[in-house]
Amino acid sequence: MSIEMLEDYVVQLVAKRIAGDIVMSPRPGEALRKWREYFQASQLQMAKTMKVSASVVSDYEKGRRLPGSKFIQRFVLALLRIDMERGWPRLREMARLLGVPPGVIIDMRDYPHPLSVAELVDATGSILLTPNLPQDRRVYGYTVIDSLKAIASLRGSEFYTLLGGMPERAVVFTGVRAGRSPMVAVRVSPVKPSIIVLHGPRRYVDPLAIKLAELEGIPLLLSTSPSVEALIVKLRRAAGFRQGFS
Repeated sequence: MSIEMLEDYVVQLVAKRIAGDIVMSPRPGEALRKWREYFQASQLQMAKTMKVSASVVSDYEKGRRLPGSKFIQRFVLALLRIDMERGWPRLREMARLLGVPPGVIIDMRDYPHPLSVAELVDATGSILLTPNLPQDRRVYGYTVIDSLKAIASLRGSEFYTLLGGMPERAVVFTGVRAGRSPMVAVRVSPVKPSIIVLHGPRRYVDPLAIKLAELEGIPLLLSTSPSVEALIVKLRRAAGFRQGFS
């Protein structure tokens, strides 16, 4: 079974939360044990999933060994795999505690290298609606959202959830008719994305939406992808596009 059975962005968000807690802990061994116990996994289960001996897990938890990044990654993935086999009870609980809005985010990913406005336009086949704005913005990832659900369920103070903890990203509003409502929501939000992409309008984008983007200094793109799924494929390939891969 794949770890992507649950929304991929939720898995990544929770995984980073756990890994960060272990890395930043003054006693990483105790942090390892804390998370193992929270996920109700035994040392034997962890060892079997990680394909190591139970004594190895014990040594790390007792501080006899200092965990490096590769071990922490394997440890966290093992926790998630065990939770997946149980139907994700702990991960769903953590997602609620982290304020992940259910059904609002369709896809969310980070890029290993930043992309410029021009690179994102080329990689996604979008139209730049704000050519007069500076094009020096960079994005380190993207968030694709269901605009109707986001506008209906999110307050302005909750908009940061869509940014995945990093404002330097593109936020893609899907199911858009003319673009006014998403831009009004961005206008009143205390946290702003670096780039906004609208998906839905075919011929008409509300001039007010463009004006609000210009007032905020946020490049506004119009996606020409025939479907949300096709756009997501392009967004996922964008980092590869930047490095010259097809």
